Amino acid sequence: QVQLVESGGGLVQAGDSLRLSCAASGRTFRAYGMGWIRQAPGKERELVAAIRMSGINTYYSDAVKGRFSISRDNPENTVYLQMNNLKPEDTAVYYCAADGTPFTSYSSYSIKNFGSFGQGTQVTVSS
Repeated sequence: QVQLVESGGGLVQAGDSLRLSCAASGRTFRAYGMGWIRQAPGKERELVAAIRMSGINTYYSDAVKGRFSISRDNPENTVYLQMNNLKPEDTAVYYCAADGTPFTSYSSYSIKNFGSFGQGTQVTVSS
């Protein structure tokens, strides 16, 4: 498994930007697809963004498309989530996630693909 540590959350106002970072342990980071999952109080977990091993193919949920951007720096073992034009409904705990199995090309983007998760970082957007 991959050990993941998120950072960069905080309290911001609507319209502001934040960048979340996720540092991963291990030498095989480049073998894992990565993602960001969020969970708001009383709501189900939501996969908001994902990026393949190559860093070329990405996925965004409809709720964040056009505002969020996921990227990865394989030499630095880090994945980022740039969040722009934040809205109060983006308030949630954001979790970094890594594929459950390395070197796997999943046919679709799903929370079920992920097997390792960070401890989460709180993002709060005030109106």
